[in-house]
Amino acid sequence: MENATTSAQSAYGVSALINNHDPLSHAVLAVLGVMSFFTWYIILTKLWDQHKLASSFKAVEKNFWTSPSLKDGVERLKKGDAYRSIVEEGLRAAAHHDGRLTDRIELHEWITLSLQRSVSNVNGSLQGGLGWLATVGSTAPFVGLFGTVVGIIKALIAIGVSGQPSIDRVAGPVGEALMMTAFGLFVAVPAVIGYNWLVSRNKGLQENLRNFASDVHAYLVGGARVGGPETGRPAAPAAPAAAVVRK
Repeated sequence: MENATTSAQSAYGVSALINNHDPLSHAVLAVLGVMSFFTWYIILTKLWDQHKLASSFKAVEKNFWTSPSLKDGVERLKKGDAYRSIVEEGLRAAAHHDGRLTDRIELHEWITLSLQRSVSNVNGSLQGGLGWLATVGSTAPFVGLFGTVVGIIKALIAIGVSGQPSIDRVAGPVGEALMMTAFGLFVAVPAVIGYNWLVSRNKGLQENLRNFASDVHAYLVGGARVGGPETGRPAAPAAPAAAVVRK
């Protein structure tokens, strides 16, 4: 009895679907495999990027705002760090507001534009790959369904040609065809869950970036960080803003 069950599973299981000689089935499985591989690659790499950005925010709160000046604070941040790039962009904007091509833009507006551009670049990096997850989540079930429909059509044609519509000739091919839909769902579900999870985590990280950029802007323009000791947040660096604002 066990041998008969094992033989039936090998004849109609996943291995039979993979080992058959149908190029279309192989193509559908290959597409779903590629979708699944890049889905998990994006999820894992984005989780790592989010972890690094969250760690950078903790380092900023601990080391940057306790430094004597913005320039000293920048040196305390790692090279290539997203928060360091925002501060460097703000310092660069303040230093190059020299009254030539920028004389029609107020200093605070000029710094705001520069900081917003830097924050947008970081946000764009966080959003990268999420479009792929959304695409896979919405299309993978249909790719699997396409394989199912084609498989059922081919099975029915084969049954009609043979003239023997027995249960064993119907169940096996139809069951293999339905596996394609299962594979499509297996690929789509992690993509949808990963997309929603990453988007929700990005919201908090983006809020931290915006708040940090606002604090840097306030210090460059007014010489003080928004939300001082009275709000329970670290005070701004002690160096005067005029030293980095105008030449």
